[in-house]
Amino acid sequence: MTNKTSAKALTIIKNSEGLKLRAYLCPANVPTIGYGTTAGLTKADVGKKTITEAEAERLLKADVAGFEKDVAKLVKVPITDDQFGALVSFAYNLGAGALASSTLLKRINAKASMSDIQASWLQWNKARVNGKLTALRGLTIRRQAEFNLFKAGAK
Repeated sequence: MTNKTSAKALTIIKNSEGLKLRAYLCPANVPTIGYGTTAGLTKADVGKKTITEAEAERLLKADVAGFEKDVAKLVKVPITDDQFGALVSFAYNLGAGALASSTLLKRINAKASMSDIQASWLQWNKARVNGKLTALRGLTIRRQAEFNLFKAGAK
């Protein structure tokens, strides 16, 4: 059975990323547009390139499709669409490489307890601020929403 990102997971991605129709630099200094799309943008696009909301939706779907492939390859145990979507949201934000090398993935594939999965999930709420790893409110909210969806999706 092939998993698909649930509507609830897409809502988490959209709410977390926000919609910006003009290219900007994200906090990590990466040119970004729409719902967090970075592909094909350069620093020269920042402040200049614009898209429509329909184009932002198209880019989101294309980005999600790529992360769905990544998550499908990485997860070796059966999961529900909500659980799959929660992991797609995680990978959308942090990259498939972060998921691939994470204790979170190891625990999911080992069918660890939900409390162990939660501990591994929620620790991914930090970003470098002035060179120091700092918990960020937005990331804390996103990780909790993703984990809540993952847990609610458990069979």
